[in-house]
Amino acid sequence: MISELPIGPALRRFRRLNMVKQSAVAEALGVSQGCVSRWESGSHRPDAAQRARIVALISASVGNDHDAGLKRLVESSQRPVHLICDATHTLLAASRSRAASWRTDISDLIGRSLWRFASPEIEAAEAGLFERGWFERPYQTLEVRTEGNGRSDVPVPRSHMLWETLPLADGRVGRLTTTIG
Repeated sequence: MISELPIGPALRRFRRLNMVKQSAVAEALGVSQGCVSRWESGSHRPDAAQRARIVALISASVGNDHDAGLKRLVESSQRPVHLICDATHTLLAASRSRAASWRTDISDLIGRSLWRFASPEIEAAEAGLFERGWFERPYQTLEVRTEGNGRSDVPVPRSHMLWETLPLADGRVGRLTTTIG
């Protein structure tokens, strides 16, 4: 299992979702456009400081008043559901039933990437999103089956999930993940 979401695809995803050119990202990060291209292609990996700047650039949040209603809806849902940043898998909100299924305090997970808990089936589905056109159009949905991740801290059970993208007030995109079976 991959412990860290590959930063190149996450950066490319951010650019695609927000219609940002590589040159604009390069300027924001203080690097060359060629450097951004190499990161996205996977031929070069950013160092720790560069990675931190990339994550800060591409991460969504629901900490502002504009997304308070969405956060409240997710948290009060009776269904096992959580909201992540579509680019980085950072946890933004979770329902009580989802939080109860995790054996880790939810406050320790909010604002952190859930990628390290992905099952092989979730990783495979994520890898196929570009080919599906996930980042070409708004309001995408995908049903994903997983055999589970075998972890005790943040278990992903054998289940059927629904992924849905939602626009956030900061211009980023969230992904609502609902267990449907």
